[in-house]
Amino acid sequence: MTKKIAALLAALTLGSSMTAPVLAQQTAKTQASQSAEARADALVKAMTLEEKLQFVHGYFPPLAKPVPPIAMIPSAGHIPGIPRLGIPTLRESDASLGVANQIEQRKGDVATALPASIATAATFNPRLAFEGGAMIGAEARAKTFNVLLAGGVNLTRDPWNGRNFEYLGEDPLLAGVMVGEHIKGVQSNHIVSTIKHFALNSQETGRTVLDARIGTAQLRESDLLAFQLGIEAGQPASVMCAYNKVNGDYACENDWLLNKVLKQDWAYKGWVMSDWGAVHSTEKAAINGLDQDSGQELDDRMFFDTKFAEAVKAGRIPMSRLDDMVRRILFGVIDSGLMDNPVPESAQPIDYARHAEVAQRAAEEGIVLLKNEGNLLPLAKSAKKIVLIGAHADVGVLSGGGSSQVRSVGGAPVEIPLTKGAAASFARITWHASSPLKAIQALAPGASVTYVDGSDPKAAAAAAKGADMAVVFAWAWRTEAQDPESMALPENQDALIDAVAGANKKTLVVVEAGGPVLMPWVSRVPAILQAWYPGQRGGEAIANILFGDVDPSGRLPITFPVAVKQAPRPEPLGLAELHAAETRRDAGDKTVYGMSGGVAPFTVEYPEGADVGYRWYAARNQKPLFPFGYGLTYTSFRYANLKVSDGARLTVEFDVTNSGKRAGADVPQLYVEAKSAAGTKAYRLAGFEKVRLHPGETRHVALTVDPRVIARFDNTVPGWIVDAGAYPLRVGHFAGDAALEGSARLDRMTAKP
Repeated sequence: MTKKIAALLAALTLGSSMTAPVLAQQTAKTQASQSAEARADALVKAMTLEEKLQFVHGYFPPLAKPVPPIAMIPSAGHIPGIPRLGIPTLRESDASLGVANQIEQRKGDVATALPASIATAATFNPRLAFEGGAMIGAEARAKTFNVLLAGGVNLTRDPWNGRNFEYLGEDPLLAGVMVGEHIKGVQSNHIVSTIKHFALNSQETGRTVLDARIGTAQLRESDLLAFQLGIEAGQPASVMCAYNKVNGDYACENDWLLNKVLKQDWAYKGWVMSDWGAVHSTEKAAINGLDQDSGQELDDRMFFDTKFAEAVKAGRIPMSRLDDMVRRILFGVIDSGLMDNPVPESAQPIDYARHAEVAQRAAEEGIVLLKNEGNLLPLAKSAKKIVLIGAHADVGVLSGGGSSQVRSVGGAPVEIPLTKGAAASFARITWHASSPLKAIQALAPGASVTYVDGSDPKAAAAAAKGADMAVVFAWAWRTEAQDPESMALPENQDALIDAVAGANKKTLVVVEAGGPVLMPWVSRVPAILQAWYPGQRGGEAIANILFGDVDPSGRLPITFPVAVKQAPRPEPLGLAELHAAETRRDAGDKTVYGMSGGVAPFTVEYPEGADVGYRWYAARNQKPLFPFGYGLTYTSFRYANLKVSDGARLTVEFDVTNSGKRAGADVPQLYVEAKSAAGTKAYRLAGFEKVRLHPGETRHVALTVDPRVIARFDNTVPGWIVDAGAYPLRVGHFAGDAALEGSARLDRMTAKP
């Protein structure tokens, strides 16, 4: 350290006659050429104990009663800055699908709503993930937020999980690549993104009390691999730890997860923040790797406020650990660019029209055509009569619920409050104002396009009879904090679909859901579109797919089961404990309160280990309803000329040709058979690429495989191992498809954890 810097730091530490803005300016100039680590270290040395302590816990503005008062707006969280050192106040917002404003805490504040993250995963297009993140980050900055609680990457282990729609599917490669690009997009605005929820937050029922049990090597090969790939690609400034326990310890005080894996093995330099209400201790949490308690008012009691200060002063938490916590936070703030590019002091204008186009592109590429018998789609614009049925398709499209809920531009034409359940305080069943009816009318101005609500199956069937197409909009709402107890469509929708399909052979079902639903009518309808929760331009996106203005190119990022018995767990574990707590609460038991809602602790075993999703089905020789990676188009593609370059590194090359009569996009997928730590063999997704081709056009594709995707994790090394030998491989249109088959002979490879 130069004498000049040392002198400046001494002045900052002891106080100075210079004003705070001058001090901050000089600090910034002095440190501008230093690394983020050196800058963070210098700032820690300049901070008083009180300043350090104020930075390791955040307020939850709706409940906070800080003393002295701090200027806060209703949002997810607030950590006061240190103006004399140029350290900004951290203003946090939920932001999985847009800058959230769940139950309109900020009256009149709207934002652009992306489709559900699972729809973005279905695009298999990393560029769209980046664009969505960049859009959200730009709006957050314009609204003066500088920390976004984005980057959800928990793998889908159970098809019924209430929060699947916020995540990126069941495969670690796909999820890791897509979340990394999303995070890069957010942080391109010089603000902070998290990656969450670390780790194994795989169900919502009892999420704050359950103990998720799994072998550590299998966890490395699945959920943790998705996090590892996402962190490497996106470099998020913060990691958010989960509510649940993992193998006996809460995730936010889990030494193995936070210290061993994240900070030691992965050399992660940023900070670990808790989920809101996920802190259960002071000293254990701090020593075991938690750097910041978020939304402290939601914890059972304050753990990182006065209790933390007392533990530091008594030496139970070493000063070196406090310094490390603050250093990590400051590193993230500096490395993301936030320190040198602070957000504006007041709200700035936002180009919502341009941002809506980002949302619409993601929706269009994420919609999956599951069935199209007789080429029912695309629908000719010469159609004279089209009937839309159900799901409020006259006014909007469904949104998922919870902390990701966006108050979208255009408002909410339908909003239904919840009367019970864990999500009732912060979620409503909400539709975005993007009318499929109006969008279809605009594309078919010469047709009679009408809507019936579907509440009466007989009336709907009568309306559908004789139409050129009957379009049933099916819906299944999902939300954070609660899992559905059934994968069936609610409110008699199966009977509605049966009635309409019986009246009109040209029936299309558009499914608005956060994941798979049961489809007992699948053989009786000729066409099915999986639209997910398509965001604030969902109506326009659906219309463009229906009429062929956009070719469907989405692929399933999650396996659709025929029946719930095919899944590893047919329903959420912990339902008995949940129902017992609800019964006590309904009986007036006032001790049932807090984040757990009085639910007794229970254990969830994950015996499938690394065999998540399509690997589970393959291992049991089960045929799903629709496989991972599946999706139809309005054209066709063929693969040829397989070439394998193996040895120390695997590269697979082949040609993709549009063999149809329309332009379109394809997602060729490479699967390699490899052995896991548990000894099971499975074909794993090892590469993919989205290609757009004109009729007759051929594109050469080369996919280089990250060895960890096909390696086994060995705890005794510890590290990744690719055993020497032959590795069968396939290039196909979906998991289980083998349009091209070959084999690679690989050298033994080892890599650090």
